[in-house]
Amino acid sequence: MLLLRFLLILAALVLVFSVGLYFLARDPKYLRFSWQLIRLVGLALLVFGLLFLLERYVLVGWRVFL
Repeated sequence: MLLLRFLLILAALVLVFSVGLYFLARDPKYLRFSWQLIRLVGLALLVFGLLFLLERYVLVGWRVFL
């Protein structure tokens, strides 16, 4: 979980930096990068969330039946 928090903080800093660069340079490639970063972080959170639910409910619940 500590690694996940570190990656979220790092992604937030990169996102703020890239949006700031867009406002300074008015180059749309920085906004495209920001959007790709948001999608990547969202996908990573979804995968980690699903793995957490799998570990929390499915695998622990499976042990009850054994």
